Amino acid sequence: MEAFLVSTAVVGLAEIGDKTQILSLMLAARFLRPVPIIFGILFATLANHAAAGLAGTLFGSVLSGPWMRWILAISFLSVAVWALFPDKYEGDDKAMSRAGAFLSTLCAFFLAEIGDKTQIATIGLAARFEAFYPVVIGTTLGMMLANIPAVLIGDRIADKLPVKAIRITAAVVFAALGVLTFAGVG
Repeated sequence: MEAFLVSTAVVGLAEIGDKTQILSLMLAARFLRPVPIIFGILFATLANHAAAGLAGTLFGSVLSGPWMRWILAISFLSVAVWALFPDKYEGDDKAMSRAGAFLSTLCAFFLAEIGDKTQIATIGLAARFEAFYPVVIGTTLGMMLANIPAVLIGDRIADKLPVKAIRITAAVVFAALGVLTFAGVG
């Protein structure tokens, strides 16, 4: 249960202000069809985080002892620093106009998540907890909790969210995970 709850909270916080949340806002404004966009985000996230969770559980079982702890701690601390800097979406609107809302969201979201801080976090969490399903379900839920409101509300409130405070909170959470991992706690 801890792996699920920590994964949900960490990724939900890390997603605030992330490029994929900006992508969600943009897709919502462009297509005005929230249901296919939400399902596109869900399936893209499940595929992306399942691959990341698999990588994390494989590396977590292969690398053990102090090496794994150091690698994980450094990755969590790196994501903490990364969380402090806002992302910007740099996608191609022309390609999206040729596909429907679902397919555009599925492809754009999957590609945008490759190498993203939430994918790296999923790898680290799966390695730390050595629990594939709770981590992947938790990180996917965190992504959905952050992105569904973005899709439903659209860009009407995007400028009203305390994104800087949320980013700082996410950085603190990742830094705490890094310090705890260095210390061998958990």
